[in-house]
Amino acid sequence: MKSFRSRLLALSVVVCACTPTDRVITGLGELNELTPPPTEGGIWPALSTQGDRVVLSWQESDETDQWFVKTATFEDDRWTAARDVAHSRDDAKFFVNWADFAAVWPVGDNDLMAHWLVRGTRGRYDYGIRVAKSSDAGRTWSEPWTPHEQETATEHGFVSMFSLADGATGMVWLDGRETAKKPESEGPRGAMTLRYRSIAADGTKGPEALLDGRICDCCQTAAAVTSSGPIVVYRDRTDDEIRDIYVTRLVGDRWTPGVPVHADEWLIPACPVNGPAVAARDEVAAVAWFTGSEDEPKVQLAFSSDAGASFGAPVLIDDGNPLGRVDVVLLRDGSALVSWLERTPDAGEVRVRRVSPSGEAGPATVVTQTSSGRDSGFPRMVQDSEGRIVFAWTEAGDPSNIRMARTKETLP
Repeated sequence: MKSFRSRLLALSVVVCACTPTDRVITGLGELNELTPPPTEGGIWPALSTQGDRVVLSWQESDETDQWFVKTATFEDDRWTAARDVAHSRDDAKFFVNWADFAAVWPVGDNDLMAHWLVRGTRGRYDYGIRVAKSSDAGRTWSEPWTPHEQETATEHGFVSMFSLADGATGMVWLDGRETAKKPESEGPRGAMTLRYRSIAADGTKGPEALLDGRICDCCQTAAAVTSSGPIVVYRDRTDDEIRDIYVTRLVGDRWTPGVPVHADEWLIPACPVNGPAVAARDEVAAVAWFTGSEDEPKVQLAFSSDAGASFGAPVLIDDGNPLGRVDVVLLRDGSALVSWLERTPDAGEVRVRRVSPSGEAGPATVVTQTSSGRDSGFPRMVQDSEGRIVFAWTEAGDPSNIRMARTKETLP
């Protein structure tokens, strides 16, 4: 594996295609290393912003193979110390998975919510969600609770959280309760479901709600908040095994039925472990996703100008050999920045491409070289309060590590 500094050398040139059709589309310019608190053994970062702060979270193990969820905040060009959110115990062993991982989520102006996954006692994919809240920047955390009320020995994970009005928090997750083995008299097992619950600022928990009764078994969910309310994107699963990306919106106090962002009609009788990403600003939303429709792997992006009620035609993002693992940021000028993992002859590269609101795609820029295996996880990015793009990814190895970089210049 090349050193982090050498991997940044290729990024020091501004990539700009100055033809009339893409004059507003530029590359990232120079990237600078952004060194987080010590993360030796750290894997699978999550990134988010809260005001002027960038919130990083990750999982980490020690020499005794005990697992921790940790978080640190970057503000005024300095990091806080790494803080423990949760740690595994004999009676609550973590479920640690490259695609379904813990995260810390800023909610409201000051609070943080965290989720992680705990193993059950009956099988490899018997695990449940635990949620806790901090009101002091991660120094202390509430007692954890479980959002799914039926503790079947099945999968519960792939969580997304988002802010609601009056300091409340919404969350969605994949819930496998219907896949549990049933008595023969009750019929065959059901499918993976998508469920929702809210948590008021005072800790009062709303009822569970079923958003979709049949979805893909192990793809990430994603959520964003438009000026008209939250939207959630996920990979659906039809009776005919079409697994396209769907969107649902919270309108008033009801979620709309899920509809396709685009009809790729990807027929695949298995889970691709490759969920979508979504970003929103005012009434504009952007969704990025991976599809293998017609045996042609693609990363695509689609814009919505009506808070997710409808989407335009997709824009092709990748360079011909994508692995997916997408993220998206909606920039202040209305353009979207999409990241994905592209397979190379040697391994893989985290690449980004900027797309204008009219669908004009700029050149791809390489952020870093990385492993194309599961050990590299899902690279993440956010835009900070000054308009710079912050990246985080797992550097595979023994030990692994969290690596970060930030654009030197702001992106409008």
